[in-house]
Amino acid sequence: MQQTITFIGNGNMALSIAQGLKDEYKIEVVGRDLEKLDVFEEKLGVTIGKYLLDGFYIEDRTLMLCVKPNNVEEVSKKFHGKARVLYSVLAGTSLEKLKSHFNTNAVVRTMPNLAASVQKSMTTLTGESAFKEEAKKLFQSIGATRWLNSEKEIDIATALAGSGPAYLALMAEALADGAVKQGLKRDDAMAIMRGLFSGFGELIQNVHPAILKDGVMSPGGTTAAGYGALEEGNVRNACINAVEKAYKKATQL
Repeated sequence: MQQTITFIGNGNMALSIAQGLKDEYKIEVVGRDLEKLDVFEEKLGVTIGKYLLDGFYIEDRTLMLCVKPNNVEEVSKKFHGKARVLYSVLAGTSLEKLKSHFNTNAVVRTMPNLAASVQKSMTTLTGESAFKEEAKKLFQSIGATRWLNSEKEIDIATALAGSGPAYLALMAEALADGAVKQGLKRDDAMAIMRGLFSGFGELIQNVHPAILKDGVMSPGGTTAAGYGALEEGNVRNACINAVEKAYKKATQL
């Protein structure tokens, strides 16, 4: 018999996670609008249970909380019963806050990223250790997972992996723009940039970044010239500061 996962919320992240789970789990979705739930079902491509928030009975259910952080208080008042476990994908929303608002036996915080939509998320997890293996199995359906030992660590991870796609998108766009500035056609620049990121994504799995860099940078060569320009632009320090700023923001949500 398939285990049922009940999604609270029907946004893009809920859909991405459900896409990864739909072959092995029965999917239920709880939302405010039945028409939007119908659209969710159509995009998912399988039959799901569809329910409205008001008065929904969560007794012994496995919940996947995918609402906006500032809606926690409102949404939590809609339910009856006590959940088996609550998995939250909400950035910066503490275990303590989730436990104080939701009637549940256990809570696990998770932080997938945008790549969940192509089953390549880097998802970090923390919370009730009894659900560690279940949590890892659930989220491995959308990519890699990493269990962390504290909420501070998952907030830092949010700043790195959760927000990271935006940082890399900025770098990707800027590098393509640089090639266009020098005379490369836009479609050629975009195709080459995509190939660059695809190959780099494989290489970085097993090789330290510094070793990769040293392997490309020959003395007095083109890479050394370009790398020097990045250092002059303080790109390294800007990346470090970006993680710091995002982490501090995560703790304020």
